Amino acid sequence: MVTRVYTVPDISCQHCVRAITEELRKIAGVQAVEVDLATKTVRVVTEDGVPEELLRREIEAAGYSVAV
Repeated sequence: MVTRVYTVPDISCQHCVRAITEELRKIAGVQAVEVDLATKTVRVVTEDGVPEELLRREIEAAGYSVAV
């Protein structure tokens, strides 16, 4: 398992949480998604082999930018 944490400055409400979670759960190999509104972070647990760039792209597809 691999855990990645992304800072997503634009998240602010439960709609944001749902949108990001739904996009990331579409990816085969994603085991868990946790969005923390207080810290504006997204924690994703995946099986080995899920490309990091794919996770970033799906967060962006939900309408949110990932801080570098």
